[in-house]
Amino acid sequence: MISKRWAAADLPDMAGATVIVTGASSGLGAETTRQLVQAGARVVLAVRNLHKGVQVARSVGGHTEVRLLELTDLASIRAFARGWSDPVDVLINNAGIMMVPMGRTADGFELHIGTNHLGHFALTNLLLPAITGRVVTVSSQLHRGGHIDIGDLNWEKRRYDPGRAYADSKQANLLFTFELQRRLEAAGSGVRAVSAHPGIASTNLAAHLVGFRAMVAKVGMRVVAQDAAGGALPSLFAATQDIAGIAYVGPAGIAHMRGSAVVMAPSKESQDPVLASRLWSRSVELTGVDMPLRAAA
Repeated sequence: MISKRWAAADLPDMAGATVIVTGASSGLGAETTRQLVQAGARVVLAVRNLHKGVQVARSVGGHTEVRLLELTDLASIRAFARGWSDPVDVLINNAGIMMVPMGRTADGFELHIGTNHLGHFALTNLLLPAITGRVVTVSSQLHRGGHIDIGDLNWEKRRYDPGRAYADSKQANLLFTFELQRRLEAAGSGVRAVSAHPGIASTNLAAHLVGFRAMVAKVGMRVVAQDAAGGALPSLFAATQDIAGIAYVGPAGIAHMRGSAVVMAPSKESQDPVLASRLWSRSVELTGVDMPLRAAA
């Protein structure tokens, strides 16, 4: 039974379930892993740093496995998917970067869109034949400031802005979830695509920031941030509770910055079916990966 204020203690018995968590070597990913393991799940830590991943796995105990996954390199993503053969109950697309300086992935993508969206887009579709339950993609309330430019996803025509690039990538997470759910339904699949955001959580995601952004982040962390355990609640809720496809889960507290998990409304633009379809098509062009399921007859 779910309590009025949902908590990790409300997680169901997950014995026998397999969950893949990207970015599980620190922050929200590590805490998400910890709670899932305590609930009995087998958790696969998909990480870019194997040493850190192993440290987390040892600290949480239970049934874990650490595998290399570099989301900034399509070759690494394909290798991870090729090496996977077991059924996956839940894929949690948790890894991400925030407001980093201009840079490129191994495949030439701008770092935010390449890591936060295109990497997870390719991973999800490559693993989809094995996924039996749901795909959870972690976004941010900053998606509300995103206005994605499909014709310039990689910031080759515009003057680069790290805040805008991050917001655009987080909007892309929700557009991806929307279109993935539409395609799953069209294919007659029972897999659900949902999303979550952690509110403001005290992690190392913003540790690299400098100047005004660093000052704002520092004040925000001091005044309203919750710890990683609180920030992980929306992802845990989205991964385990009976919610509809495209549901967006976040903290229930003031301004959805902290507190228990609740289903909430994302921005209207992030649910635009035309924009979602265009982003999907462009993502296929860039990654060479498309959804393996086809519409039911």
